[in-house]
Amino acid sequence: MAPQPPCPRREEHKEPGEEMRSSSGYSYEEYKETADWLLANTEHRPMVAIVCGSGLGNLADLLKEQVAFKYEDIPNFPKSTVPGHAGRLVFGNLNGKPCVCMQGRFHMYEGYPLWKVTFPIRVFHLIGVQTVIVTNAAGGLNEDYRVGHIMVIKDHINFPGFAGQNPLMGPNEDRFGPRFPPMSDAYDRDLRKLALSASRDLGFAAELHEGVYCGLGGPSFETIAECRFLNRLGADAVGMSTVHEVVVARHCGLRVLGISLITNQAVMDYNSEARANHEEVLKAGRESEKMMEKLLTTLLPRIETNNNVN
Repeated sequence: MAPQPPCPRREEHKEPGEEMRSSSGYSYEEYKETADWLLANTEHRPMVAIVCGSGLGNLADLLKEQVAFKYEDIPNFPKSTVPGHAGRLVFGNLNGKPCVCMQGRFHMYEGYPLWKVTFPIRVFHLIGVQTVIVTNAAGGLNEDYRVGHIMVIKDHINFPGFAGQNPLMGPNEDRFGPRFPPMSDAYDRDLRKLALSASRDLGFAAELHEGVYCGLGGPSFETIAECRFLNRLGADAVGMSTVHEVVVARHCGLRVLGISLITNQAVMDYNSEARANHEEVLKAGRESEKMMEKLLTTLLPRIETNNNVN
């Protein structure tokens, strides 16, 4: 199918006196424009969306019958600027399940407002996605975690949200969800159980944990005092993404499974010579992504019997 030409990009800012936008910074019609363009350019109708974190973009290469779009060719889409993020939206089938994969996400630290960071999630909702799997590379705060371990996220701490940085700020768009969505069930319990069961079947249950993810703004890595503080708050892993996508996904009523790959140990000892760096994160991601690939390809067919949207 020949791709239709992309629509002109929207203006970044509105002039004073123009009508107030929705909570996202985009109008509902602009989300719909992007969704309609994607549906017109591929026959795939994904049920599951997978957001690939740093060093995990090769997950998308597993898709069969691929149709891929560069972010810059998709109407209204932001561009990914982070090393290790390819900047493509890939449609296809993974172990028989129709999926769409983001090879690269967007972050606060790139300078994007949160309504741009989370833009793809609402587009996924409009093209028929029911389940979102968010993956990330994270620093391990829990002393039982090791580089290469996987953490199924059972809850999160949204530190930017404490400071008033929430993607749902502003007038609510009722066509997406309610004004005050609950987050006590942010990470679907049944999906978490499926992930844990799949890890046991694959023989790496010892490398898989369930824990709390703490989202920070970045791009600087955390100080020793900050890591100690977060650990005492109950965070098991820390990163610079995910929580905003999850908030918007749940606002839309999508089911969410969150998975962190522990790519570095958080430094919590003042005598340590260790230093966190992005190259280390990418390297650990490449070395451990096979385990993540096996987990997702085993898990996806099992989601079919747990397909009711909450």
